[in-house]
Amino acid sequence: MNFSVTSTSALLDIKGLLDLLKLDNFKVLYTHMKFPVNNSGIVDSDRVIPGSILFDFENVFVDKTSSLPHMLPTQSEFSRHMSALGITNEDALVVYDNQGLFSAPRVWWMLKCMGHQQVYVLNGGLKAWIEAGNDTEQLTDTNLQSKSQYLAHFNSNLVCDKSEILKDLPHNKLTVCDARGAARFNGTEPEPRAGVRSGHIPGAHNLHYAKLVNDGYLQDRATLKQIFDGLKVQPQKYWVFTCGSGVTACILALAAHELGINDWAVYDGSWSEWGSDNNLPIDN
Repeated sequence: MNFSVTSTSALLDIKGLLDLLKLDNFKVLYTHMKFPVNNSGIVDSDRVIPGSILFDFENVFVDKTSSLPHMLPTQSEFSRHMSALGITNEDALVVYDNQGLFSAPRVWWMLKCMGHQQVYVLNGGLKAWIEAGNDTEQLTDTNLQSKSQYLAHFNSNLVCDKSEILKDLPHNKLTVCDARGAARFNGTEPEPRAGVRSGHIPGAHNLHYAKLVNDGYLQDRATLKQIFDGLKVQPQKYWVFTCGSGVTACILALAAHELGINDWAVYDGSWSEWGSDNNLPIDN
């Protein structure tokens, strides 16, 4: 039996995942960050949902030529790594992490950037799976299948770079939304990365990703709408989500998707890039 859904939501709950694990063209991807800024809610990353395949966006699915963390690899490199995992373009994928909902949205966004059609995030992540009384297994490579012929199709509409933001500053057509905490956004707390200035992109709004997450679950749509409405952004504006290194910005992107907002992109370099470039303006 093959998997197919018509829902526009990118979220799956535990019941939905249990139903889908029985199907043929469905794979579960596990991801995590080795040194996240926020260490709360971490579950033992050596235990995973049975059948999980590791999607490593820090060491494998990353541009190794860049000095910046977590940058998207090229389309060809992405295709090569997906093929090595035995994933096909027709597979439906669900991504989860060991913090409930933290780094999984980053992988969801990466897959959407590379044109994957059916990709979802497990709401609540590994924590929800374990709390529901389900079994786990040791993370190994034994779940990898025969090498496939994956072909990525890069969607540049979901990615923004610093030149686009800089060009827009005098025109204010973009709504830059920063997922970092208020202290880092306002420059009253130093950045965790050496050589990165404190502050934010001029004109940016601050929306701490933690406001969108409740105990490892994405907030319900009514709450998300209230939060986004509170920013008082004009409806026709194009959203650009940013953060420290392009990870929690994707939580904002996932929330926007759940609200039916289609005009958005993630600034992949985020503050790691902008704050490191002394030629770029900042506000405090």
